[in-house]
Amino acid sequence: MTIDIAGNRSLRDLLCDQAERQPDKTFLLTEDMSGSVTPVTYGETVALALRAAEGFARVGIGKGDRVIVHMSNSLDWVVSWFGLSWIGAVIVPTNTASTSAELSYMAQHCEAVGVVTETRFLDAVRAALPELGNLRHVVLARTGQVEPGTVLLRDLMEEGAAQPPAVEVGSDDVMQMLFTSGTTARPKAVVLTHANALIAGQREAVAVGIDETDRSLTSLPIFHVNGQCVTLLAALSVGATAILLEQFSASTFWSQVRSHEATAISLVAMQVRTLLAQPPSDDDARHKVRRTFFAINVSDDEKKQFEERFGVEFINGYGLSEAMVLVSAAPVHGAKRWPSIGLPTPGRRIRIVDEDGTELPAHAVGEITVQGVPGRTLMKEYYRDPEATARTIRDGWLHTGDNGYLDEKGYLYFFDRKKDVIKRAGENISATEVEFALMRHPDVVEAAVIAIPDAVRDEAVKAFVVLAEGRMLTQADLVEHCATSLARYKVPSVIEFRDSLPKTSVGKIEKKLLRAEQAQSGEGA
Repeated sequence: MTIDIAGNRSLRDLLCDQAERQPDKTFLLTEDMSGSVTPVTYGETVALALRAAEGFARVGIGKGDRVIVHMSNSLDWVVSWFGLSWIGAVIVPTNTASTSAELSYMAQHCEAVGVVTETRFLDAVRAALPELGNLRHVVLARTGQVEPGTVLLRDLMEEGAAQPPAVEVGSDDVMQMLFTSGTTARPKAVVLTHANALIAGQREAVAVGIDETDRSLTSLPIFHVNGQCVTLLAALSVGATAILLEQFSASTFWSQVRSHEATAISLVAMQVRTLLAQPPSDDDARHKVRRTFFAINVSDDEKKQFEERFGVEFINGYGLSEAMVLVSAAPVHGAKRWPSIGLPTPGRRIRIVDEDGTELPAHAVGEITVQGVPGRTLMKEYYRDPEATARTIRDGWLHTGDNGYLDEKGYLYFFDRKKDVIKRAGENISATEVEFALMRHPDVVEAAVIAIPDAVRDEAVKAFVVLAEGRMLTQADLVEHCATSLARYKVPSVIEFRDSLPKTSVGKIEKKLLRAEQAQSGEGA
């Protein structure tokens, strides 16, 4: 029998182990938008998960069933996750900015049988319901007010005896599916196992240097892998405390860090820039933060200003959902070699290859590839997409679609994206998906979407559009059109109308020429 650091354990096993070891220690502390704070211990978390598991099982949700969780950071989010995974069900976290059309696609693709959501997102869920034949349950969380066609999570947890059915759940069982933007018009579902979660938690805890004495805080959403792994799973792995803020506010962030006595935080570039834009205060460096994990590069000047003003040091890193999650991170106790995105995290091997898969020497730019085992240190697969899975994982190497290089010391540097993805305030946006939405307008003949610089949110979405002869549309018209099917952050910020778009010899739109024009003009959002 061959095992790794996950063993044959599940998320349930890890939670129970920590609860047995330190039942009265605070595992999770959540702060909602109103400022209400809810702490729960490891022992209390197990009790809540048991009640949720029994409730979900009682309404017919079982092992292997996919259930969408569509809500913001909260105790009920985490309880739903542990409760569903306890009985071997599969959680499908979705972005709360998703439209009903996006929700409908994701629910149909993963064949979801239920949705757990909150009142403010119920309209979007209901709008998606008519097309969802498999959906049997709409569970309303974070409220005591029932709505027609729903059952309250609170009621599910209060009825019964908190004795869920005995279900064998092992490390190779699927734990969640995460939708990620890629180069296709529709997001792909990344299939992740319990082993993926356990290994990620242990790896990230080591990479960012936290132990059981830490209080790790994030305002990043836990429907993404950064919030899940770097904060929640890392804390669970070492028996630390995880602090989840429902929303990020630059004006209150540091006061929250201080009031919760956080010792570790996780940030993306948009948060760094908005925090720097706040009026300086004598309290800026008054906190207990020892570690600041950081993803997506800022400028040298922004990094210097932030570290000096707030008295922290960035632990820069790089990861992706398909690798669950960190591939590299700057050494906690060693040279950072900024703007490097670090050395391989524990257990990782990185190789830079050319188009033919040949390994390249130091300083040569090529695709970043990561060695691993599907379902353990890499995703298991893309759900219902064997062709995309085979293209992405080849001979034990995950092809990230990102270009970079290694220096002579083995540090990794990000260069650009091989795949057509736009990074906006920490969100991945498929340019193809936005083009697909634009082309659904009857007056649009061609569309090409690229990234342009955004002083606050890293990148913005710019669309080049060719209209049918004799047709007239404004930017506002197309923005309104896109907003009916795309989450707000995906809708183009800038739309340029053209008579034609540059083409290759085979008639493919030449995006590199559009990007070159854009770079020459210096235009941003």
